[in-house]
Formats: sequence, C-alpha cells, structure tokens
Amino acid sequence: MKQIIRELIDQALGACRQDGLLRVSEQPAYVIEAPRNKDHGDFAANIAMLLAPQEKKSPREIAQIIAGKIEGKSAVVSRVEIAGPGFINFHLSPGAWYAGFQELEVQGDRFGSSGIGKGEKVQVEFVSANPTGPLHVGHGRGAALGDALATILAFAGYDVQREYYINNVGIQMQNLGRSVYLRYLELLKKEIVFPDGLYRGDYIIDIAKEVILKYGKRFTEMPEAEALSFLTEFSSSLILNGIKDDLEQFGVQFDNWFSEKVLFERGDVQSSIDELKAKDLAYEHDGALWFRTTSFGDEKDRVIIKEDGNTTYFASDIAYHREKFSRGFKQVIDIWGADHHGYVPRIRGVLTALGIPEDAFTVILVQMVNLLRGGKPVAMSTRSGEFVTLREVIQEVGKDAARFIFLTRRSDAQLDFDLEVAKKQSDENPVYYVQYGHARICSIIAYAQEKNVSLPVFQDIDPGLLSSPEEQEIIKKLAQFPEVVSGSAQSCEPHRIAIYLMELVGQFHSYYAKYRVITEELAMSTARLYLINGIRCVLKNGLALLGVTAPEKM
Repeated sequence: MKQIIRELIDQALGACRQDGLLRVSEQPAYVIEAPRNKDHGDFAANIAMLLAPQEKKSPREIAQIIAGKIEGKSAVVSRVEIAGPGFINFHLSPGAWYAGFQELEVQGDRFGSSGIGKGEKVQVEFVSANPTGPLHVGHGRGAALGDALATILAFAGYDVQREYYINNVGIQMQNLGRSVYLRYLELLKKEIVFPDGLYRGDYIIDIAKEVILKYGKRFTEMPEAEALSFLTEFSSSLILNGIKDDLEQFGVQFDNWFSEKVLFERGDVQSSIDELKAKDLAYEHDGALWFRTTSFGDEKDRVIIKEDGNTTYFASDIAYHREKFSRGFKQVIDIWGADHHGYVPRIRGVLTALGIPEDAFTVILVQMVNLLRGGKPVAMSTRSGEFVTLREVIQEVGKDAARFIFLTRRSDAQLDFDLEVAKKQSDENPVYYVQYGHARICSIIAYAQEKNVSLPVFQDIDPGLLSSPEEQEIIKKLAQFPEVVSGSAQSCEPHRIAIYLMELVGQFHSYYAKYRVITEELAMSTARLYLINGIRCVLKNGLALLGVTAPEKM
C-alpha cells in the first residue's frame, strides 16, 4: 500500500511540474507512514514540508496543490486531507485492502517474501562461543536472533550463509586443557593446586571422568606438555560436539563451522599482518607490533603481536574478517555480546584499512538475559562455573518458548526471561498466546468443515460483508505483513515480527470474543472463515520466520 501511495505522489509531482504549479527542482526523500491517530487516515506523507524551502511556499499550500492532483484519480484512495503543518493524509477505500487478501491466497506460505535482497550474498556469524564450556542462556538469545535474522533475510531475497567461528587457539584453550588435566589428577587421588583463572564448572569434572573411562591413568605416565596437548584437543572436541547438539535441539543449524586454527595453518594471519605493514598501518614499538587503529576512530592503537612473539586475538580477527570478504560476501553481519561494544571500532578500522566499504559490515550487540523464576532472579556465576545452560532452559520450557521470548525485545535491550511464565498456558506467556491463536483458528476451520462449510477462495466470498471496524482493522493488519518482514530484514530486527504477531493475534482473540465465525448465514460464515484463515496463514508464516512451530492443536 505504501508503494501505491508513493506512486500516486510521484505522479502528482510530475503533473504539478508539467502544469507549472510546482518546480520540484529536486525531489526530496519523503516518508510515508501510518498516523498514530486512526482518524487521520491510513497513511500520511511529509512531502509538502520537505518541498517548502525550494518552492518558497507554505507546506499547507504545497500539500493542497499535490492533493488536488491525487483526489479522485485512484479507486484506491477514498479521501485526501491536509493536516497539521502540511501532512497529506490518505484514507484508503475498503476495497484497496482486498488486494492483500488475494496476494495472501496466491502466495500461501511465501506470503511476506520479497526480492529486495536481489540475491546479494550475506553472511550472518553468530553464537561463536569458545569451545571451553557449554552454551549458557545468554548464548541462546544470540542463537535465536542470528538464526531468525538469517531466515528473514533469505525470505527477503538474500543469499544467506550462517557461520559459527570456532575460537580454538590461544590462552583460553590452554586453560581448558590444564583445567581438565588437574581435575583428572584429582580424581586419581593426586594432590593438586587449582589456580584462579581456570575453568571450575562441574562439566570439567565430567570431562575428566570421561578421560579416565577411555584412557585410564595413561596421562600420569607421560610428559605434562604432551598430556596437556592431548587433553586440550580432546576436551574442546567434546565440548564443541555438545554445543552442536544443543544448537540442533534449539533448531539452529550452521552452513559453515570455521576454525580459527585454519587461519594459522593457511598463513592467513601472517599475510594479513604483511598487508597492514605494506600499507604502513602497522608499526613496531616496545618490541610489539601495533595496528594504527587511532587513524580509524579508535581511542588508542592496538597490539597485533605481543613482545613474546605471540599473536593477539585481534590478529586472528583481522585475518578472519579479511577472509570473510574474500569469499565474496557483500554484507557481513556479526552478532556479539554487548560487552564487546568497544571492539567494534577496531574491526571497522581494519576493514576500512583493507578497502572494504564501511556499510558492508554490521555488528549487532546482544544485551544480557536476566533469568527469573516466578519473578525472582536465578543466581548465575560464570566465575564459579555455576550457570544455567541453554540445554537446561530448553528442557524446562521447550525450544519454541525460549526462541520466541528471546525475540520479543530489541537485541540491545536487556531481557527478563521468567522460566515460570514461559511454561504458563495463559496470555501471560507470549508464545502460548500466539500459538494458541493459530490452534484455535485450526479448530474453527475443522468445526466449519463438520458443518459442511468448506474453506472458500476469494472469488467465492463477498468481502463487503467484512465491514465491522474489527474486521477492517484485521484486513489492514494482514496487508502490512510483507512490509513488516522487509522492514525486519533491512533493519536486522527480528523482534518486529514477534511484536506484529502478538498484535495480530490480540486482534483475533478480541474479534472472536465478539463475533461468531460460523453463523446461520452461509455468506457471512464463508467471509469470516476466509478472514480467519488469512490470520492463520500469516501467524504460521511469521512463526516459521522466528523458528517457532505453529501447532494445530494445543
């Protein structure tokens, strides 16, 4: 509908220019949006106010001229009004919204899809947790966000790849191997000292038990360095397999698992450093090699190679992001924890230095999850190793509830996740509220068929019977779904779809409480059945984009 309004405005501007009513020497980028007050129409445009400076006329005068070229020219628009300082308000005819009905019927489970992506290659990298421990509830939020975003982008016509970056080089991996080694010795009744900074979770003890089960006392009889090397590899592999299992249970599958080790084995890290040196963007100071990140907006330069000759995590990340774009991605989206916000300008600086367009790289920061039980905080401490894992959350509330709740708020806003609410079968639980709406409609359709009222097609109904204010609002809401999806894709905000679904199902529940769908009048029954089946289809499509099922019975 917005596109139709835009075409009408553009045609009107052309006519005004041709008739000498307006010069329109430079057409501004005007906005069309739905007014907050429904009495102000279906859409409002700010074009007149933007044209005022160049036209040397008041916005209201310009709005009147434009409106005069639109009024009565299209069956889509029933009335055009001028409001406030110069907004042009459009009231659409009821029949204008029926096109959405027909599009929904034709497209079915593809309704809401588009080609705005034009096949552009996009990579979404998310989760990417170090293989040093199981995924926790915070990782779950990032997993739900990344997976839903990738699905939405693909639905909008992008060529999308999901990637998990395995950080398996460096001190954290050495600490993992040593943690397991010491617990292993402890289980074999050896005296140990367990230093601060190592991993203390019970899962470390479980891995050590697995080592004893498979290899016995073998590692007490070999050089420590050799034992540590083996246990580091064994432990990280075991943990990574657990991460993969958890993500699969969560409905997340990656197209590519990229290992940090590969960057060193192929020489990508060194070649990246060499390129920065060649461009005079890296320099030596105090025995270390530094990247000139201050030249690209960072607060200070950053070390790439330390005094001891070891590379930093930053060096790996430089090589990794350089490698990403070498694969032909036009857009790279990284999803990071909010605590990494200071890292963003460094990577942006690197990419700018390497000649990659600034708008080709997007970072989405995900705020922490406050886990509650009945409104009371659930204690979580990664330092002591006591934290709630994603697996525990899935087992307690289910995949659908976890995913949907994670996606009900903007990623940069903190999220309260109440485990008890997520299990409730009431409208307090957002996923139950939406899924129940879908199941309820399926039940009504089944009841209709028992009464020999079949699901109609558009040509078999009289849409004019859907004249109540509630029905008109639902019809408009359904027609908005494609725009919500494309907006969600372009803004990288899957929560827009979750909010839309809650609003739509709220309209349905209110409507159903007031009106009977299957009545004594066949024409009215078929029209209302067609309407609610449209709601069902959109709920199903929207839930699918979020990776949530649409049950037919509950």
